[in-house]
Amino acid sequence: MRKRYSFQVNGKDYLLGQRTWFMGVLNITPDSFSDGGRYFDKDKALERGLELAADGADIIDVGGESTRPGSDPVPVQEELRRVIPVVSSLKEKTDVLISVDTTKSEVAEAAIEAGADIINDISAFRLDSKMPLLAAQKGISVILMHMKGTPKTMQINPYYEDLLSEIKSFLQEKIQFAQASGINKEKIIIDPGIGFGKSAADNLILINHLNFLEELECPILIGTSRKSFLGKILNLPPQERSEGSIASAVMGVIRGAHILRVHDVRSVKRAVLVAESILNEKIVVNAQGEKKEEHVC
Repeated sequence: MRKRYSFQVNGKDYLLGQRTWFMGVLNITPDSFSDGGRYFDKDKALERGLELAADGADIIDVGGESTRPGSDPVPVQEELRRVIPVVSSLKEKTDVLISVDTTKSEVAEAAIEAGADIINDISAFRLDSKMPLLAAQKGISVILMHMKGTPKTMQINPYYEDLLSEIKSFLQEKIQFAQASGINKEKIIIDPGIGFGKSAADNLILINHLNFLEELECPILIGTSRKSFLGKILNLPPQERSEGSIASAVMGVIRGAHILRVHDVRSVKRAVLVAESILNEKIVVNAQGEKKEEHVC
């Protein structure tokens, strides 16, 4: 059974683990590896965000800087220009939680003022020393991810002496650092960073042994959607990796993931609901999406 945790956002407690949560990806970039340029226009980004909410996203993750392997950082002002109007508009039109995918405290602060509920920092505070204090002062929830190097360098022959031990130690250190900075543990989610400084084999090991992170006593998020290790298995481009994304998401849930970061919320959610019904041996959601809990005869 997946561990359950109380996760606090804006003074409200959410129970994570009873069912899987879905984080919908909204890239406002011209160069994202999977959908670069599709939602670079503000109106198209807003439309896509509302579509993710309608498809069942619990969180919409808004990012204005590509973190694909080899990518360069985006200037602060450009990232602000891309992200803030979309966060503000989404906040006006949906009650779904909004996370801002950024490593810059200036962008995070402006996004919080615009209505963002969560900071999703792929560097786990390594790239901006002001980020933890900002999160503590604002009382904001955070996602801390493991990444070896930076997006520019992370896929240049990544190597680990002990993959699982090194990632767990890194995340444990970052959890402790966040708490020492004034961030309550109930506001922390951890992410092992699938595809961020890992080989294809490393990613498979991480997913298959995801429950190794349970000792850290934080909800676990993973993002496998459309990533290159799926392409190596399937020999397909990002836009044709839907089945692989679904399979890896279901395996992540079986191994203990609480939140899935995905591009295709509707299809992944449907697959996970079936998997959860089998795992729990009871119907948890009917065809119309109404919450039910019926024991299987």
